[in-house]
Formats: sequence, structure tokens, C-alpha cells
Amino acid sequence: MAMENPKQFLFVLSAAGAVGFVSIIFVLRWVLHFKEGLAWDGGLAEFNWHPVLTVTGFIFLQGIAIIVYRLPWTWKCSKLMMKFIHAGLNLAAFIFAVIAMVAVFDFHNSAQIPNMYSLHSWLGLIAVILYSLQLVLGVGMYLIPVTPVSWRAAFMPIHVYSGLLLFASVIAVALMGITEKLIFGLSNPKYKDSPPEGIFVNVLGVLLVIFGALILWIATRTSWKRPSEQTLRAPHSNGEGDDNTKVGPALSELADETDAEAGGDVRRRNNKFDNQAD
Repeated sequence: MAMENPKQFLFVLSAAGAVGFVSIIFVLRWVLHFKEGLAWDGGLAEFNWHPVLTVTGFIFLQGIAIIVYRLPWTWKCSKLMMKFIHAGLNLAAFIFAVIAMVAVFDFHNSAQIPNMYSLHSWLGLIAVILYSLQLVLGVGMYLIPVTPVSWRAAFMPIHVYSGLLLFASVIAVALMGITEKLIFGLSNPKYKDSPPEGIFVNVLGVLLVIFGALILWIATRTSWKRPSEQTLRAPHSNGEGDDNTKVGPALSELADETDAEAGGDVRRRNNKFDNQAD
């Protein structure tokens, strides 16, 4: 099954992968060169796990999980397999985020610093809670075979929108966090004096924004979405794949779900849903 503008897709995907990888290198360089390194001893080195795990897991892995369906060399894999990969990457990102939070609370408690006093901490905790809810509902809706198709149809737009919103929100919260860390952590010279560490971490923030923009661009291009299972099985039959890309990502994902998992009765119900949406 041919993808529209495959060279453009490969360029954007390569750029996103490169920027994401460089972001991880930058955050490691920050904590290993400018800070106290990494440890799990209740000190500042333990706190440093927070930015490392956030960038590596909650941002980079989550971004890859969002676009995993877009990778054309995975289109020969079953949709069920891709669901497990999507869920597994999101679960790994969630685990990284939880460990990152534990590192912060453990450091604060050891240093007798109050917890949950900044806007960064409020929004960060909300993001983790909502992400866990998104993960549980996603597994319940799309990995449990008995879930009614009507429920999947109703939840799919919410699932797509909330996933993209959470991803963008996590990047925004990360930018707040690194700025807060620089303001509180730099004293001689101060952050306002543009020391090398401040400039270096500002570049890290720009890289995170670019990575997020590239991931969102890939995820919102309907011409780059995974074709339905029916289209993959019969790519030259009556242009069915073209119709599937015109109804938008949410309804297209619903079509993928029903094609991959249901028989004739479910397909009839799905077609009825599509007709009503049209």
C-alpha cells in the first residue's frame, strides 16, 4: 500500500527522531556535566533523574507511541499487534513518568523542601493522572474484545484528542520545569546573566518544542495514517482506501478497529455509524 508523499514523511520522521535523540543527549549532558550526575541517594543527583526520565520517557517514548501507526513498514503487521506496541510504549512512558515523580518527592522529603507548591508540580501531577486514565481507558476500549463498537465509536475522538493534548501539555510542563530549575539553581552567575548552563538548557527547551511540533505534524496528517485492514488486504478494490482517509483520523481509526476485529455484523454497524457521521 503506497503512502502519499513518502519522501516528505521520511524527512519529517527522520527529523523528529534526530531531534528527539539529541534532546536526550542534551538532558544527559546537562545533569552529568553541569549538575551532580545521577544517583539514588536522596540528594540532588537523585533529583536529576526527574528531567532525564521525563524527556526520555514521558516525551520521547510518548511521541513515538503516538506515531507508531504511521510507520508504513509496520502496515503488514496486524492491527492487534500494533495496538500492543502502541500500548506498550505508552505504558513504558508512564512508568518513566512515575519514577521521575518519585525521584522528586524523595529528594524534597530528604531535603525538607515542600512538595506541590509550584504550578509546574500541579500541572505535572495532573498530566500523570490524566495519562494513567488515558492508558486504562485505551486498553479497556481497544484491547478488550468484548467492548461494544458503539462505545469505541463514541470514545475514539476523545482518545485521539486527549492523547495529542496530553503530549503537548507534557512538553509545556517540562519547559516550565527546566526554567524553574534554572531560576532556582543558578546563583553565580544568575540565570538572568545568561551563563553557559542557562543557554544550553534553553536550547534543550527549543529542541523539545521542535520535537513536539514534528510529532504533531505527523500525527495530524490523515494522508499518512495507516490504511484500514480491509484496504491493506485489497488495495486495488474500488478505491475504498480513499474514502477512509477523508472522514478524519477519529472515524478512520474506528474503521480500522472494526475491519480488523469484527465480522459482517460489526461492519454493518460501523457503516451505519459512518453514514450518520457523513
